Order: sequence, then C-alpha cells, then structure tokens
Amino acid sequence: MAGALLARLLSPASGSGCVLRWSSFCTVEKWFSKCMSTGNYPKKPMTAYLRFYKDQHPIFMKNNPGVSITDLTKKIALAWRELPASEKEPYEAAAKVDRQEYNEQLATYKAQLTPDQKSAWIEEKKKKMEKRKTTKRKRQTVLGKPKRPRSSFNIFMSEHFHEAKGASITQKLKNMHEEWEKLPTSQKQIYLQLAEDDKVRYANEIKLWEHHMLEIGCKNYIRSKNKNSLVETIAIKKTSEKSSLESQVVSPATNKSVKASEE
Repeated sequence: MAGALLARLLSPASGSGCVLRWSSFCTVEKWFSKCMSTGNYPKKPMTAYLRFYKDQHPIFMKNNPGVSITDLTKKIALAWRELPASEKEPYEAAAKVDRQEYNEQLATYKAQLTPDQKSAWIEEKKKKMEKRKTTKRKRQTVLGKPKRPRSSFNIFMSEHFHEAKGASITQKLKNMHEEWEKLPTSQKQIYLQLAEDDKVRYANEIKLWEHHMLEIGCKNYIRSKNKNSLVETIAIKKTSEKSSLESQVVSPATNKSVKASEE
C-alpha cells in the first residue's frame, strides 16, 4: 500500500528525476535534496562572522571551561565586534568568494527546473520567509521592542470599541469608522494630538532600544537607516570610556592614579 501511495505522489520525468505531485507529503526542501537526480540544492555559504565563529569556538571552549553555550556565543560575538577591520578582511573575502560561487550554482540549479518545480520552490521560499518574519517579531517582543505608534483613529477606536454597535467585529469596525468620519474637527483634534504624542514616545523608545540592541550584539534588529549612525555613536562612547579608564590607571611605583600624581 505504501508503494502504491508513493507511486501516486511521485512519477518519473525524463531528465529531472521525479516530479512533485503532493507537497504535503514531501516538502520541497526534502524533495530537492533526495529526489532530484540532477544534484542537491546548493548549500548556502557561511557569512564572515560564522567563519570566525567556527574558527574561534574550540579556542573559547578551551579557555572558558564550564561556560554555557549562550555566554560563550556572546563572548565570541563581542570578540568579532572588537576585531580590527584588517583581521576581519580574510573572513569577509572568503565569504564573498563563497557567495559568488553559491549564486552561480543556484542559477544553474534553477535553470534545470520544470515550471511546476520552480513554482513549488518559489512557494516554499515564501513560506520560509514568512516563518522567519514571524520568528523575528516574536524575538523582538521578548527583547522588549517598543510598540509602534497608534494612529488617531486607532486611539479613538480603543476608547470606544466596547460601545460600538454591530453583531460582528467587522460590523463594529465599519460603524466606528462612520462615527469617526462624522466626529467634529474639535474632537478629532484631541485624538490627532494624542497620536502625535505617541509618535514622539515611540521615536524616543525605539532609539534607546536600538542602542541597546547594538550593545548586546543584535545588530540585525536595527533599522538599516539608523545602523551606521548608531555604530559611530557606540564607537565614540567606547573610545571615551577607554580614555577615562586609562587616565585613572594605578601607577605601580606610587600606588596612586596617574591623574592624581599629575595634580
């Protein structure tokens, strides 16, 4: 019976191994790796950081016995952030070469797919992307990302939703929108001002949150337009702190701080 089911799910196709007939039973990823006679799906290249992590992990394990995987990963991430650009360059160069090879292999791989196979592959990629977005949103919530600012209508709705008429949520929303449109300008202005205040709240909170994300190594959660300026701010802060510590270092000869001896 299992053989008959498999025969219905998969049927041979000349030059392409087997054709997917029911994606619920055979995911595209497994199908590409196990069923395609033309070769496996190209393996994604490692990033520069992952290459560094792979090299340094055994060393950090040896030098930090008993440390948890989480703390060890944080230590390696910190070491990577503080690594000079000249020492990062070999990792970045190797990652760039691998990325180019991967792109070439991927182009060759996609060129051999049938239209049905390509459609299934694209659909699977969309599902994975949506799953990654959902996971990212959950992680951001756990990390305390500020809630986005509410619009004037959203604030109005949150205050009056329980009073709205309608048997269903859709009907209530429709009725509330009609009430909002009929609301006098003087009353609307109250909600417009509350919305502006909420924008200011969000701008301040997200700035502090992104600053914190950069400090703990979660750079991928920072909006791209703010990333460079935040990196510069952190670098200036670290330089300032380092200078402050150096000015207060204890002199072995006098057992007094250098700063104090100069005074």
